[in-house]
Amino acid sequence: MESIEQKVQKIEERNLRVEADKAWETSWTRRILLTLFTYLAVGVYMWAIDISRPWLNAVVPAVAFMLSTLTMPLFRKLWLKRNQRFMRDRE
Repeated sequence: MESIEQKVQKIEERNLRVEADKAWETSWTRRILLTLFTYLAVGVYMWAIDISRPWLNAVVPAVAFMLSTLTMPLFRKLWLKRNQRFMRDRE
């Protein structure tokens, strides 16, 4: 049987992992990498299907993706605020 200290240690380790995952999810490194990978994937696809100026045209979806990642925290905050108010009103 696990002792209380071992259980607390496991919870603290889990909390550190969760905090690291959240930091990664909101990091600029992740956003920049995803934008770069989006640009490369779309550019390669456009090049493969012989679109004119594929690397220039690939900028649009990459920038759109970056803008979506920048605005999601705002929409999340608005959604949480609305959802919490809705849940309070139901009680």
